Amino acid sequence: MSEMRLGAQLYTCRDFCKTIDDIAETLRKVKDIGYQAVQVSGFGPVDYREVAKLLDDAGVICASTHINWDDCLNDIDAVIETHKAWKCPHPAIGGLSNEYHSEDGLKKFLDELPPIAEKLAAEGMDFSYHNHDHEFVRIGEKTWLEELYEKASPEHLKAEIDTYWITAGGGDPAAWIRKLAGREPLLHLKDMAIVLEEGMPPQRFAEIGEGNLNWPAIIDAAGDSGVEWCLIEQDQCYGRDPFESLAISYRNLSAMGLK
Repeated sequence: MSEMRLGAQLYTCRDFCKTIDDIAETLRKVKDIGYQAVQVSGFGPVDYREVAKLLDDAGVICASTHINWDDCLNDIDAVIETHKAWKCPHPAIGGLSNEYHSEDGLKKFLDELPPIAEKLAAEGMDFSYHNHDHEFVRIGEKTWLEELYEKASPEHLKAEIDTYWITAGGGDPAAWIRKLAGREPLLHLKDMAIVLEEGMPPQRFAEIGEGNLNWPAIIDAAGDSGVEWCLIEQDQCYGRDPFESLAISYRNLSAMGLK
């Protein structure tokens, strides 16, 4: 079983990452919770060099990012420069625009991917794709997500499986983690709870261990499959302070043996 470490996906607290001062305070708070690393996402229009200094000052690792695919296509040199400043080896995209969510769109992405991935690899970086549930649309006998990982070279594309969205799409997170063993440096940990409230969908994001996902199976699969970073994200906290949500998830995962 590989050694995995925990990081905080800062999209969870995106409302507190709009200015440099906000980001400095956010990094302090997640470090105080116990997180040693973050995934940068949801930041306001701030200078990447100032962010690099804040990361160094806080003693926090930038394990990964979520960037836009258009930025990769339009200015990959700037993407590389930013990630080098942040000492970040694992850039990722949080998804693709609607034009890619079809058989033709998949082919378009697969055609665009190799030169981007090769430029990143030349700088010591890999490139990961983060799924939602819409990738479970079927293309013939298989889902879009299955087709993506079967057709993309593991050298060009790594996986950032999201446990909540795999479940929402009808998949088994532990099975998907094992399916992609060896090509997933990153894993998004999110729980799913069912809450009965009139006028609201029952399916909710939840702190890790507070919902219904099978965490022993997920953690075992991740450890067996070479995952380096387990990144905790909660898209919505439903009125709870997002830092409290990150702290609850951290405490529960620590009790499961992760740090």
